[in-house]
Amino acid sequence: MLLKADKNKARQKRHLRVRNHIAGTTARPRLNVYRSLANIYAQVIDDEKGVTIVSASTQDKGFENYGGNIEAAKAVGAEIAKRALEKGIGEVVFDRGGYVYHGRVAALAEAAREAGLKF
Repeated sequence: MLLKADKNKARQKRHLRVRNHIAGTTARPRLNVYRSLANIYAQVIDDEKGVTIVSASTQDKGFENYGGNIEAAKAVGAEIAKRALEKGIGEVVFDRGGYVYHGRVAALAEAAREAGLKF
């Protein structure tokens, strides 16, 4: 019997392993990234209070022409940075969610940096 490894379970294990070492505080919240095949999502989370401060995704209004591509990730990164700066958050801890820092995840991070968010 052949057993095929579940890539999402492996990603979740990596994410939990990384989450043991990083946490968002009130002064420096966590920028979390989740990507699906069709969309990409980003949240700025204060883990001390257990609340999401701001979020952005390709499912928000204004992202109708985007999907799960690099241009969409850049747009979401710029939008999450803009929303975080409006709330007075200038510095965050980046949580790549167990994904490889490449492609859409890297594009989101770089766009957020260019928009003024510090990691």
